[in-house]
Amino acid sequence: MKKLLIILIFSSLTISMFSQEINEPADSLRKDALKVYMDANDYIKREIPFINYVRDIKDAQVYIIDTSERTGSGGREYTYFIEGQHEFKGMRDTVSVSTSPDDTDDQRRLKQVSILKMALMRYVAKTPLSKHINIIFTKPMREEVTTDKWNSWVFRSRISGFLIGQKTYNSSDINSSISASRVTKDWKLIFDLSYNEGNDKFKIGDETISSINKSTSVEALVVKSISDHWSVGGSAEVGSSTYRNHKMNISFMPGIEFNVFPYSESTRKQFKFLYSAGYIYHDYEEITIYEKLSESLWAHSLDATYSVIQKWGSINMGVEWSNYFHDWNLNNLSLSGNMEFRITKGLSFNVGGGASLIHDQVSLVLSGATAEEILTRQKELETSYSYFTHFGLTYTFGSIFNNVVNPRFRNGGSGGMIIIM
Repeated sequence: MKKLLIILIFSSLTISMFSQEINEPADSLRKDALKVYMDANDYIKREIPFINYVRDIKDAQVYIIDTSERTGSGGREYTYFIEGQHEFKGMRDTVSVSTSPDDTDDQRRLKQVSILKMALMRYVAKTPLSKHINIIFTKPMREEVTTDKWNSWVFRSRISGFLIGQKTYNSSDINSSISASRVTKDWKLIFDLSYNEGNDKFKIGDETISSINKSTSVEALVVKSISDHWSVGGSAEVGSSTYRNHKMNISFMPGIEFNVFPYSESTRKQFKFLYSAGYIYHDYEEITIYEKLSESLWAHSLDATYSVIQKWGSINMGVEWSNYFHDWNLNNLSLSGNMEFRITKGLSFNVGGGASLIHDQVSLVLSGATAEEILTRQKELETSYSYFTHFGLTYTFGSIFNNVVNPRFRNGGSGGMIIIM
């Protein structure tokens, strides 16, 4: 019995010592892992486990800012701006990866993880974990380059709808479009045909109130790049809208745009001025407040947009002025923007909104709108302004590390990446 007890104690001590020998290297690796600040979802954390995902940017050796833009094919180009801090100060990289509109969610995230892994290697190479990294090349190189038989043209069709209802209310909506686009460094060509119809029915006692809104449009945008700061182009549209009182609306607006920053830096910062001027023709369903059933107008607009993404947060602002030449009192001034600002460790603030001074409603119906039309928003209503706003404050505290993934029950740790700060 004594011998058995001694054997069990010795076995237990051996297993304990062996377990410590296994755990100690793992703990040491985690301690020495690169500290990275980024808004990573569960998939990224699982696929890139050789870094520490820290909660505060001040604790990071490297921080990553992510942006994405839609490509000419309808996919997205994801760009990662990687900046070193502390002992990595002065080191910075920018990498990009493009996804196809045909890619599944899994294919898109695989591409994002792959480019992130490659970009991080420069920094991981300076840590003790570098000796555990193995890089392989999985594809043979081809000598020939295949040509694009579509010459960069992309065609898309879309139809969607929904139906909801209950005993006293039901609503249906149909949206459809067909588009063709060709986007290159020198040209941007987009043509779009769309049709939208919404139907709402409200039952109040024995009475049923119906609301139907329809709109159709054919739009074209043509833009030519002149330099890394200038571009010229124009838009044209033919359409109709029951809400706007347009039996037919035709517009042609040529324009010129100047970007203070080079277009090559557009994913990080933009400061653009767009001036457009052109011709507008309205054929109305009902006579307007200016006693018109149709009219030809000349108008212009000036649009200024500023956006910047930095480690402290992001700012997006825009202001637009437009008016008709025949009467400068018929004008519209709109301002919109949003800001996300990191105040201090764990504390961030976001605010946004917009407002418009509206004095250009030339399409308003002379007879006005009934109570039913007002409640169901069947017609555009007279107003001199509109506005919206939103704001929020976030405070986080606790452990600076955020490496563990646990998807059990409801999972709040995953999400998409559009702009990562």
